[in-house]
Amino acid sequence: MKVLYTGSFDPITCGHLDLIKRCANKFDEVVVTIFNNKSKKHWFTGEERYELVKEAVKDLDNVSVDITEGMVVSYCKKNNINMIVRGLRAVSDYEYELSVSSINRHLDRDLETFFLVASPEYSFISSSIVKEVSEFGGEFRDLVPANVVEAILKKIGR
Repeated sequence: MKVLYTGSFDPITCGHLDLIKRCANKFDEVVVTIFNNKSKKHWFTGEERYELVKEAVKDLDNVSVDITEGMVVSYCKKNNINMIVRGLRAVSDYEYELSVSSINRHLDRDLETFFLVASPEYSFISSSIVKEVSEFGGEFRDLVPANVVEAILKKIGR
């Protein structure tokens, strides 16, 4: 089965990577797609995020990376995908993800959402927290894949 794991990945974190690896062990093919959410102010450009994710998953043979805009439902139809994987860290994530999965299902009855609970050691990590910690000089190296550390240091001028 082919599944889609979407996000803005600004930047990709160890929590994202953990979910991707777990999906790679359970599904035949995992498509990680960076969606450019125009309502968000991104730290990294779409191309930078694409390259960071691609490098982070390079050793996972059944994982591919893409970048797109628009609706997830349209992307899934175009690419013959009928399963979306979403990670849950807390109850607040569930409430948001439930509404998104409901509208996706309303738009395409064949599209399912599979919720995967974050591993406890990554449940507190978000891209926003990584950016904030790094901007204020805190230690963030264990929150992101190794290739992302250098990109962040360059971004913050260290």
